[in-house]
Amino acid sequence: MTRSANKSPLVGVLALQGASREHCRALEKAGAAAREVRRRRELEGLAGLVIPGGESTTIGKLMVSYHLLEPVRGLVAAGLPVFGTCAGLVMLAREVVEGDQPLLGLMDIRVRRNAFGRQVKSFEAELELPVFGKEPFHGIFIRAPWIESAGPEVEILAGHEGHPVAARQDSMLVTAFHPELTQDLRLHRLFLETVSAATARA
Repeated sequence: MTRSANKSPLVGVLALQGASREHCRALEKAGAAAREVRRRRELEGLAGLVIPGGESTTIGKLMVSYHLLEPVRGLVAAGLPVFGTCAGLVMLAREVVEGDQPLLGLMDIRVRRNAFGRQVKSFEAELELPVFGKEPFHGIFIRAPWIESAGPEVEILAGHEGHPVAARQDSMLVTAFHPELTQDLRLHRLFLETVSAATARA
């Protein structure tokens, strides 16, 4: 999958583990071109990056093994827009409550992994996201984390049972749930707005 003829923004989807194809489909429906990223060279020319769900410890170790952790950290720190879902939220956090794993450590949030329970406790819920008005967003939570605490520069976009589950800071957007598993493209379009703004500034 490459940049389309109409110059749609090219967004990479980290494809080491997790729902990369679903994110690619959602991005393309939302108006972007999508590229699965497994090698450092595939980061070149991207206007944005998605870090999908999966198992955050495994994703972190694979990013180290494939020499992607430092390049991605550098690109996002320099302003490349990034959208992290579920494990992607964990990877972007500055700290996890329990355990030790490689992190990008770029978003001023402290995260609890598997906070809502293991796989058998996966669930769906209607979420209020005021940024989208009154229509709720259908959240699919699979071994989902939550945000335990957040710094003053972090904007909380949604919560569930008293815990933040969506947020943004600078050009970073995160959700504890899986919007790519729904037909609702609003979060992907919100991310692409950030991508467009960053491209215009550049």
